[in-house]
Amino acid sequence: MRGEGRNLSISIDTKLTRKRGECRARLLDRSMTPKENYLRMLRGEIPEFIPAYVEPYMQPVGEELLTPMLLPDGPVVTSLGVKYVGDKDFNFGAMPAPNQVIVSDVTKWRDQLKIRDVSGRDWEGYYKKLNENLDRENMCVCIDGGDYFLTLVSLMSFEGALLAILEEPEAVIEMLTHISEFYTMVTKQQLHYLKPDVYILMDDDSAYLNPFFSVETYRKIFKPFHKLHADLVRDAGCFVNRHDCGKCEQFIDDWLEIGVREWNPAQISNDLVGIKKKYGDRLVLSGCWDNNPWLGKPADKKELRDALAEYVDTFAPGGGFTFVALAGGPANDPFFAANQEIAKEFYYDYVRDWYKTH
Repeated sequence: MRGEGRNLSISIDTKLTRKRGECRARLLDRSMTPKENYLRMLRGEIPEFIPAYVEPYMQPVGEELLTPMLLPDGPVVTSLGVKYVGDKDFNFGAMPAPNQVIVSDVTKWRDQLKIRDVSGRDWEGYYKKLNENLDRENMCVCIDGGDYFLTLVSLMSFEGALLAILEEPEAVIEMLTHISEFYTMVTKQQLHYLKPDVYILMDDDSAYLNPFFSVETYRKIFKPFHKLHADLVRDAGCFVNRHDCGKCEQFIDDWLEIGVREWNPAQISNDLVGIKKKYGDRLVLSGCWDNNPWLGKPADKKELRDALAEYVDTFAPGGGFTFVALAGGPANDPFFAANQEIAKEFYYDYVRDWYKTH
């Protein structure tokens, strides 16, 4: 498949000479919105066109009581008392502030952990304002949560969390059970007032080359909480999208068991070709692309287009694939935007209608 993609991509620039105006006309003629198309893929069907960030299909809705994802406007303190910060050099991704330990001894968590009292909160009023800006016709409403390992890290530091897992697993489970009561209460409010389509189960538990703990530890400590959230949102009609960076393929069978339908960002340190072959459209792969070779320098247009063709021809067959090549990228890279434009143009030239042309 990789060889076929490479050979096909060599002649892309001569075979595919559509004008931008023709691309736009095709978009206006489509029969499905990005939302409908994406949900079709999540149901296990072949989509009308390959979903991509180029035509946004998800609209995330944050919740100030839960762990933030992005912080472009400065630090915040969560309901668990954790201060999170964002930085432009890291695209404002939210991270716990350094040198912060809230629970120093997990066996004493009852004395050290204080969760904000939200008994008097105007849930309906809060979510009414969020609902006003949602484009439900064209985009899936998306919420997130379930970050139990990351929560443990935010409370105890990375080293402290790993030591607690090793030395006091029962106390870790007790503390996370207490936190889970709060997390699931908030999730129920989100489900009731927002009626989301997709739930992102966001809990990074792996480094680039290895997981932080064994599958056995995952199944004992974290999987029950992930399953709790997955069951809750699936009962409300949501699809579960698992966010997990790094080499986390060893957890896929457990994800599927609790009802995960999609994995992002599906990084290349995993055996993605093998995963595609083994699981087919049972697990949607959102990712499978490496931005690193295209950072910090202008791309040779033909070389980038050839790489993009190989990428799509490898992972698009059979469905269950979203195009993310050159998505995101460092804000301080002067060449990234130009390289991204090549990828966007290629999406309309070749990728978008792949299922109609192959």
